[in-house]
Amino acid sequence: MYWCKIATTEKEFDDIAELNYETFVEEIPQHEPNEMRRKIDRFHKENCYIVVYKKTEIVGMLAFRDKRPFSLDEKIGKVELYLQDINCDSLAEIRLLAVKKPYRTGRVFFRLIQAVYSFAYHQGYSAVVISGTTREQKLYKQMGFEQFADAVGSEEAKFIPMVLTRKKFEQGLEKRIATGSHFSFYPGPVKQKTALSHTDLSHRSDEFRELFIRMKKQLQMLSGANYVATVVGSGTLANDIMLGQLKTRSVKNGLILVNGEFGERLVDQARNWGISFETLYSDWGTPYNLAEIEKYLDTGSFEWLLMVHGETSTGTLNPIEPILEITKRYNVKLCVDCISSFGALPFSMKELYFATSVSGKALGAMSGLAFVFSQQLVEDAKLPSYLNLAKYQQINPPFTVPAMLVINVIEALNHYPHRYKLLEERFKKLRDIKIVKNNAITTNNYPMIVTLQLPLELKHLNDDLKLNGIFLHAESTYLRSRNFVQLATIQPDFEEALNRFEEIVNYYTQVLQ
Repeated sequence: MYWCKIATTEKEFDDIAELNYETFVEEIPQHEPNEMRRKIDRFHKENCYIVVYKKTEIVGMLAFRDKRPFSLDEKIGKVELYLQDINCDSLAEIRLLAVKKPYRTGRVFFRLIQAVYSFAYHQGYSAVVISGTTREQKLYKQMGFEQFADAVGSEEAKFIPMVLTRKKFEQGLEKRIATGSHFSFYPGPVKQKTALSHTDLSHRSDEFRELFIRMKKQLQMLSGANYVATVVGSGTLANDIMLGQLKTRSVKNGLILVNGEFGERLVDQARNWGISFETLYSDWGTPYNLAEIEKYLDTGSFEWLLMVHGETSTGTLNPIEPILEITKRYNVKLCVDCISSFGALPFSMKELYFATSVSGKALGAMSGLAFVFSQQLVEDAKLPSYLNLAKYQQINPPFTVPAMLVINVIEALNHYPHRYKLLEERFKKLRDIKIVKNNAITTNNYPMIVTLQLPLELKHLNDDLKLNGIFLHAESTYLRSRNFVQLATIQPDFEEALNRFEEIVNYYTQVLQ
């Protein structure tokens, strides 16, 4: 099994110096021999080395460097003089491409090419240049490099200036996705395995109306809610519509519970609406304090309570039932953000005043539709049309809804209730992996996602997995600031992705020991 990482350990740097010597002293006579049989590059401290492993043995490598002048600048002058302006915004140089002789196969070069595309793209380079040895021109061309200047060097060691552009990075990554060698553990959007249909069906047609009604009925059956409104947009829009209703229909204060990023977003949205409310905070990942909630509601000052069910920022599932019991006791309307939990596990919205969800998360459909569930029909309110829930509760959609999104949701809903069991089984497999057992920050049964807080020695894991076509959920600011990474169970190729992830991580932790 071959995989890639960015070199960080002293052993890796020693292995690189040894491979450097074998390639650029013994095979390509660029440098003088020495007794140590090690060749440390003159730009070693400025290089970023990508290495290819076969299990735990380094079998190939190359180095990225973006400090000027490049070694190629020294051979031909400023490289920008030979390149198109679009490729000169952010340049890097690739050097020291080397693979051990027994491993000069398509599989090693394939991994190396994929890693180059991923690294260069995510670093934001506009192009990379290389001095390509004439002995390996076929390889460089396979990687996408093109010659841009005349050959330089001696007859024994002649090199051709070549460039790999950002367009090539993008094409390479697109090909990786198309061929199925790209995996993500994102909690949305969800990769779609089947082609889209009904792309040209008008939302004013009878056929669309039948599809739309069927989708609504399936959503009502799955949720237990009396009514569901469909909006073209994100979960943020659904929450704004819900908050708009609370703004226009409330006399007393509301109470918003917060124990993660998405609770804090609800607070921010409520402030933007100018709603009268108070906030009850808990530490991130800590369950809501039921005694404190009851203490607040016992004052009689609150008309509604708003909470997040699946707080994906920490992988915390906040139970609805005990809070519903309290709100019913004090005649307080319970409203719930179910954006990430609806479709992940069975629960009822029947007694929720409002609840929100979307198509592109646990349900497994495409992103693009948001849903507002309610106990009752609402009266028309003086709100902007696109935020007016009453308009969406009509039989026909008030605004354009793409039919392809509707049929896509119907197809996703057809997998229920079996999908509940599937996600639960996936979650159990995920929790059994060693890295998850050792680093998960929550242990409650939220079958959509787990959140890991990685130790210092694994701080580069996310970036290294990208080189191998594996993407964790780790780029959001709230995750980066806490050194969190997340793995969701909702992607259609989860099993294959998990096997690949576990295999690489097992070798990864071995080479770091």
